[in-house]
Amino acid sequence: MHSSWSVLRYRVAQLRAALCAEISPVDQSLVAQVLTAAEQRLFAAMPRYDQRHCLDVYYTLSAAGYDDPLLLRAALFHDCGKVDDDGRPMPLVWYLLVTLLKCVPSLYRMAAISGRGPLRAVQIYAEHAWRGAQMAQAAGSPSEIVTTIRHYHDVAPQGRAAILQWADEQN
Repeated sequence: MHSSWSVLRYRVAQLRAALCAEISPVDQSLVAQVLTAAEQRLFAAMPRYDQRHCLDVYYTLSAAGYDDPLLLRAALFHDCGKVDDDGRPMPLVWYLLVTLLKCVPSLYRMAAISGRGPLRAVQIYAEHAWRGAQMAQAAGSPSEIVTTIRHYHDVAPQGRAAILQWADEQN
């Protein structure tokens, strides 16, 4: 029971942070300095709450002493795969629904596999690491970044992907 309440408090805090997300001029300058022009377009296509999340992951890595430029670049746009093929970002309400669906793994898997109609957002969420890797590759990102984004949601990621997963889970 205790862990259910802490998870709920964590998710409420995440929702509040997403609703109040801001990107400062310092953040914008960082993105311009770290990412290539094509990677900046991937960052810009994400909604403000995903941009803020990616920046927070970057800052978490940096504060923990990670200075690998490829890891830090990947952190800044690792969730770009949540934008659909028509350039529409995943609406915030779907994050809540996906979180609830994940409480019933078999239902979540069925919804993610179906991916039709209103379930398309669930499929995009479920595939966002793979989708993001494809987007990074199309943007000309180095293969190390593509691999990191592709595998950071794996059950047992390795190397940069494992570090990115750790920082992602902190935010």
